[in-house]
Amino acid sequence: MRILRLVAIACIVSASLTLSARCWAAQSGAAGSIEITAHVRPSEGQPEPVRGMTFYLLSRSLSDIRKEVENTEGLVDLDHFITELEVSAELKEWMKKHRRIDLAGSDFIKDLMPDDVVSVPEFLTAYSSQNGAALHAVIPEPKYKKGDEQKNPEKYKLQREQYRQALRHYIEANLDSLQGLDAEFRELNPYPRWTQLQWGQQRHIEQRVMQVAQTHYLVATALTNLSGRAAFDDLAPGEYWISNLDTPALAGDLRLHWDFGIAVPPAKNTRIELSNLNALETSEQNTR
Repeated sequence: MRILRLVAIACIVSASLTLSARCWAAQSGAAGSIEITAHVRPSEGQPEPVRGMTFYLLSRSLSDIRKEVENTEGLVDLDHFITELEVSAELKEWMKKHRRIDLAGSDFIKDLMPDDVVSVPEFLTAYSSQNGAALHAVIPEPKYKKGDEQKNPEKYKLQREQYRQALRHYIEANLDSLQGLDAEFRELNPYPRWTQLQWGQQRHIEQRVMQVAQTHYLVATALTNLSGRAAFDDLAPGEYWISNLDTPALAGDLRLHWDFGIAVPPAKNTRIELSNLNALETSEQNTR
């Protein structure tokens, strides 16, 4: 209830400030106006008017509003996500170094070096599990045991390094033995969780951007007619941005959004045309 009350207050304050500015402009004779004509053109076809579309006149660009929201929402970045994972410190360091958390696919295998397999416990376990029979035929079983680390640390360190060197040389000579290693990480791979987190964060950000745009920076709205025309009147001179917010204009498989900046001079009417050329385009496939 408190949040809804604050949003309502913000709307009232924003509307009051906007109305005051427009009244001042109208009374002083300095009011300007904007006439827009919106057309969209499919990849294969002729331009068509954007009918019945609500356009929003904002006092700040939508891209800057998005940056403002992102800076205040405390998003989880990749490094923080990796730090919170329940994996070894070595694997966390590897992920941060390579900027990679997807432990699947050919690109992951290409990033793996023999030193990585030997140094990262999860990689070493997976590699030993996958290539156990071949390894035992070439490399003797490691002589060191965990208990030896406390009883005889020097001996433990020496035998451990000898085994690692032998394993490193084997991998270098048999790089094809890394193929298919990603199958060992089906349960461990954190990438699905990361993509889910990103999707949730992005959805929240977009909702907040639409809310902030309409409660803090909205100057006026206009609805296009059957010819794709609309107008904003009684505007104080200044910089404005025209947007259709989260409702895209459809053009075949394209979804068009505008964040178009325009300067309104005193006591003048400004005409602009919105089209594919000054729109932000996303394909239908990318929105799924």
